[in-house]
Amino acid sequence: MNIYDIAREANVSIATVSRVINNHPQVSGKTRDKVNEVLKKHHYTPNAIARGLVVKSMRTIGVLTIDIRDIYYANVAYTIEQEFTKLGYSVILCNTGGDAQQKINYLKMLSEKKVDGLILVGSVFRDKKIDKTISQIAKSLPIVMVNGFLETDNVYSIICDDSYGTSVCVDYLVKKGHRNIVYLQDADTFSAQAKLEGFKKGLVKNHLELTPSSIFKIEKGLLGGYNAIAQLIASNQKFTAVICGEDITGVGVIKKLQELNLNIPNDVAVIGFNNSIIAQCCSPELTSVDNKMETTGIGAVRILNDIFEGRNVPSKTVITPDFIIRKST
Repeated sequence: MNIYDIAREANVSIATVSRVINNHPQVSGKTRDKVNEVLKKHHYTPNAIARGLVVKSMRTIGVLTIDIRDIYYANVAYTIEQEFTKLGYSVILCNTGGDAQQKINYLKMLSEKKVDGLILVGSVFRDKKIDKTISQIAKSLPIVMVNGFLETDNVYSIICDDSYGTSVCVDYLVKKGHRNIVYLQDADTFSAQAKLEGFKKGLVKNHLELTPSSIFKIEKGLLGGYNAIAQLIASNQKFTAVICGEDITGVGVIKKLQELNLNIPNDVAVIGFNNSIIAQCCSPELTSVDNKMETTGIGAVRILNDIFEGRNVPSKTVITPDFIIRKST
């Protein structure tokens, strides 16, 4: 049973059946009831693609992350999906991995599927290798970048002020009497660079010397923090506080410090970033910067929906993080 059969049995035009399916107002109540009766009788389900062509909307959003296993990406993507479901949209979620060509492939694939808009979750999409592709796709559909910014038409950003977050960490540690503070940098993304700049600003603001040993580049994850402490101790570097770019890194730091029988926070204070559930699963619980993952996800949805509704939307929206103090400091 297709739309032609429905129109024939209801003795109306195909256009009228289409208007009823799409809740168009220009259909009389009597005709609407007659068509709906036939639709119900045959359990008719409209073809989503055909319907989308009629109303010029697939009611579908493409959401890209590089790895949904990451707590940050998972929380933001989940929030986005739930919020769009409330608005009557479906979500296609894609994991691109870190390879630039894979990101390009997924961007093009979703564009070809005629989604209504795209949300790119994570500053990893602020990548010069894919900027051209994003700009080209943005000519035909709106794109929202979460924690990334690209200055081009029809691309919008919602960003947590990560720089402010790490500068607040330094302020707090200095007030606690710390002078030898180390920052563990685990990435080179837009967000990671903002965190690093905030750390540097914090040192300058508090009249602390920025030296090459103030910043320690590490691998991502638990082992990154764990191995960093081992190397800092082996090199006899003096430090009383460690700021990490992620909570999981902070947990690695705590694990190694405890193995070395160092007291946290009396010997070394530790701060993470993201305020994820991980920060509360270690002992002592981890002081962390709350970059408001749910707020960011909801904000990304509102931006895209406002664009659909024809409202004016700023090209960049900035969210201020909170500083959550726990026993690790």
